[in-house]
Amino acid sequence: MKWLTCFLFVLLPLTASAQPWQAGSARISITPDEPIWMAGYGGRDHPAEGKLTDLWAKSLVLQDAAGHTAVLITLDLVGIHRDTTTKICDQIGKKHNLSRDQIAINCSHTHTGPAVGANLGPLHYVQVPEEQKQQLDDYEQQLIEKIVSIVDSSFESLQPSWLTWGNGRCSVAVNRRDNVQNDVPALRVQGKLNGPSDHDVPVLLVRDADQKLRTVVFGYACHATVLGIYQWSGDYPGYAQIEVEERYPEAIAMFWAGCGADQNPLPRRTIELAQQYGKRLGTAVAEVVEGFVHPVESSLQTSYTELDLPLVGVPTVEEVIQTRETTKNKFERGRAEYILGRLGDAKALDETYPYPVASWKIGNDIRMVFLGGEVVVDYALRLKSTAAGTPDDSPTMIWVAGYSNDVMAYIPSRRVLNEGGYEGGGSNVYYGIPGLWSEKIENMIAGEVAKQWATPKPQPAETSSK
Repeated sequence: MKWLTCFLFVLLPLTASAQPWQAGSARISITPDEPIWMAGYGGRDHPAEGKLTDLWAKSLVLQDAAGHTAVLITLDLVGIHRDTTTKICDQIGKKHNLSRDQIAINCSHTHTGPAVGANLGPLHYVQVPEEQKQQLDDYEQQLIEKIVSIVDSSFESLQPSWLTWGNGRCSVAVNRRDNVQNDVPALRVQGKLNGPSDHDVPVLLVRDADQKLRTVVFGYACHATVLGIYQWSGDYPGYAQIEVEERYPEAIAMFWAGCGADQNPLPRRTIELAQQYGKRLGTAVAEVVEGFVHPVESSLQTSYTELDLPLVGVPTVEEVIQTRETTKNKFERGRAEYILGRLGDAKALDETYPYPVASWKIGNDIRMVFLGGEVVVDYALRLKSTAAGTPDDSPTMIWVAGYSNDVMAYIPSRRVLNEGGYEGGGSNVYYGIPGLWSEKIENMIAGEVAKQWATPKPQPAETSSK
């Protein structure tokens, strides 16, 4: 297969757009300098104790032949709240003359990273001892500054580049709702794992004018929950990025999390398994790098909107106050404190949530969707199978990222919502969502994606500064 790749690269300047892309990438460590509170699990009772691997913020700036620009940011974090995202995007937008649709932020959802701002507030921030809250506030501010700095660096490193894409496969993910964890090894051997999963490994490759590999962007739909230790770690996505960067030392590897809210890496709970899963995913990426890839035409379109997703069963302010005063459940009390702390002068709780939906069309083949929250796999499978609303032939690849721009709650499909359980609504307490999602949300989200595909935003000739 390698000779095919080499042959493709020889022809690439002839078959791709007459003008190549401009691309630049950068990274910076976001590993906390001190032992602050960790994210991901409600049972934590003390700060981190050390470091297993570094955590990273990475960015890729793409600019097409017409001058339209998009910025992808990936973070080794469990998630970020819309408050943090707004601060980041406002600063980047002002510095580089970008609109909101031109910036996408995705979190790997590692459960061995730090708590950040209001993300999972009832689970983290309101539970943290008072003397440690300032540490979390300071970390959030440092994080914002670091992210803005690497985007600056990515703009500074813009250079003529060629983009290619491919798709790999990795079978690490298991539907955790439909399989008992202890039974998974036997079920896997027997080929009897239950429930939907998404084993695609989308890969975007950025090479410079000399065909040197500079950036490898890849995604996978599976929770980063192999580890629950008190050491900083990127979990299996972190090890996958390490694997790719060891294979291609001149490249920056960027991982984006797909719709893996109901998918777990099973079995789990050992460092060896995290390393093994990371190596398997990294190997799947390498097979794409070394195999047949497709050139990406130099064109870029971006869209972004916030849907008012409806909630049901939203309590009154008085009921929230009563819960805070009477409940013996620390997370219910934490949610009440979180809601009341963010209420301000409002007399009633919002019955909708401003849910971010974004999409990019990269070249003629790739439509990449960015959905907020912890999105279950049904959304990716639905969007991939229908490609509804596209004005032309269905794109070759549809890439669907969850955990993007605002991780505010689990986002169940109608099926999962009706089935109930943790992903179906039980988890909302940990995010501070005051009710359950309406059954309408799946069609609303899918409909908005179709609308963005059908009516791409007109693009200006120049929208960025270097």
